[in-house]
Amino acid sequence: MEAAIILVFVIGYLAITLEHSIKIDKLIPALVMMAICWALIALGIDAFPNWFDSGEHALVDGFGLLGHDDKMHLMEETLLHHLGKTSEILVFLLGAMTIVEIIDYFDGFSTIKGFIKTKKKSKILWIFAILAFILSAIIDNLTATIVLISILQKIVKDRNIRIWYAGLIIIAANAGGAWSPIGDVTTTMLWIGNKVSTGHLFGYLFLPSLICMVVPTLIATFLPVFKGELDVEVVEEKPKSKFSATMLYLGLGAIVFVPIFKVVTHLPPYVGMMLSLGVVATFAEIYSSSKFSMTEHGAEESDAHALHSPVHYSLSKIELPSILFFLGILMAVAALESLGTLYGFALTLKEGVPMIGTEMVGTKVSDLVVLLLGVGSAVIDNVPLVAASLGMFSAALDDQLWHFIAYSAGTGGSMLIIGSAAGVVAMGMEKIDFFWYLKKISILALAGFIAGALVFLFTRTLF
Repeated sequence: MEAAIILVFVIGYLAITLEHSIKIDKLIPALVMMAICWALIALGIDAFPNWFDSGEHALVDGFGLLGHDDKMHLMEETLLHHLGKTSEILVFLLGAMTIVEIIDYFDGFSTIKGFIKTKKKSKILWIFAILAFILSAIIDNLTATIVLISILQKIVKDRNIRIWYAGLIIIAANAGGAWSPIGDVTTTMLWIGNKVSTGHLFGYLFLPSLICMVVPTLIATFLPVFKGELDVEVVEEKPKSKFSATMLYLGLGAIVFVPIFKVVTHLPPYVGMMLSLGVVATFAEIYSSSKFSMTEHGAEESDAHALHSPVHYSLSKIELPSILFFLGILMAVAALESLGTLYGFALTLKEGVPMIGTEMVGTKVSDLVVLLLGVGSAVIDNVPLVAASLGMFSAALDDQLWHFIAYSAGTGGSMLIIGSAAGVVAMGMEKIDFFWYLKKISILALAGFIAGALVFLFTRTLF
C-alpha cells in the first residue's frame, strides 16, 4: 500500500511539473493526489508498520501493536495536526495577498514609477534589480515581479530588451525573497514552522542573497544589450488616487510589522497578519468613502470600484488557485511524512552522501544535499521540496541547515524560468521562451546562486 501511495504522489508531482505541457492547472493534481494519498492511508491503515510523530520527530513506538480503532484515531489526530499547520500558512498568505491587492486598488504601486529618472540602460537595470530585491522581501517575490514588470512595460517598449530586464528581475526577486520571512512561500513555511527566526534569517542570508543579486546584475551590465540609452521617453503617469502613496507605505509597513508582532507576542504570524489586514482595511474603507479619493485620471476606475468596498474588491482579486495548490501539495507531503517515508529517505541521504559539513543534532547533513535541493527547485516546485525537508530533518530552531535550505530553495529556482513563481508569472506576462531563458539568463542565475552559496558557507560560522 505504501508503494501505491508513493506512486500516486509521483504521478501527481509529474502532472504539476508538466502543467504547461498538459494544460491542466497544477492545483488540480495537487488536490487529487492529496485526497487519494490520505484515502489509501485510511483504507490500509492496518498494513503500515510505522507511523511518524511530527511533534516528536520520531516513529511512534509500538504502532503495529495498536488496534484498528486506535490507529484510525491516531491518523485523524495527525491529519488534524497537519491541517492546522498548513492553515497557518494559508491564512497568513491570504492576509498578505489581500493587503497587496488593497494597495493596488488605490494604485499605490504607481509611486514606484517615480524612482525611474534615467534613460541609461545599465542604470535602469540596477534600479529594477534593487527594487526587486527590496520589494520582494516585503510583498513577496511573486508580487514584486508582477509590479515591476508592469512598470517595465510602460518604460521599455522594445520587447527584445525588456525580456532581458525581466530575466534579471526574476533573479533579484528570488534573491530578495530568501532573506525575509515574508519574502517567499518556502521561507515563510520555515518561519511559521519555527525553523528560522527573523533576526537569524537576516543575519545568515542577507549578504549571500545580496551577492546572489549583485553578481548576475554586475555581469549583465557588461553585455551589449545593456549598453547605451533607451530610445523612448520615460513615461510619467499621475496616480489614480490621491491616497496612492499613503496606502503604499501603510500597506508595506503593516506587512513589515508582522515579524515584529511575532517577536513581541510569540503568537503565530497569521495573528499579526490579520491585525495588519484589519488596520489597512480600516484606512481603505475610510479613504474610499471620500468623494475626492480618485483623481480625474482614475474617474472610470472609481465608478467601477464604487460597487464594492476596497476589502471585498481586493478579496475577489487574490490568487485562490495558489492557495488551493499549497493546501493540496502540503497535505500530500504530510501523508508521506506520516508514514515515515520522508524520515527513512533522510536517513538514507545522511548515510549515502559524503558529509561536507552542516552540523545537525549530533549528525551531519551534507552541504551537497542542500545545494542539490537548490538545483532541484529549478526543475520542480520548491514548495514540496521544502515541505519534504521539514519532515526529513529535525534540526533545532535557527540551525544553519534551515537557513541554507532557505537560501538554496529560494534562489535556486532562478536557474530555470519554470523554477519559481516569479519566473512563471514573468514567462506569462512577457511570453518568454523557455530555451531563450536557458541560453541567456540561466548562466547568470547559476553564477549568482554559486556566489551566494560560497558566501553563506564562508560566513555561517560568524552567527
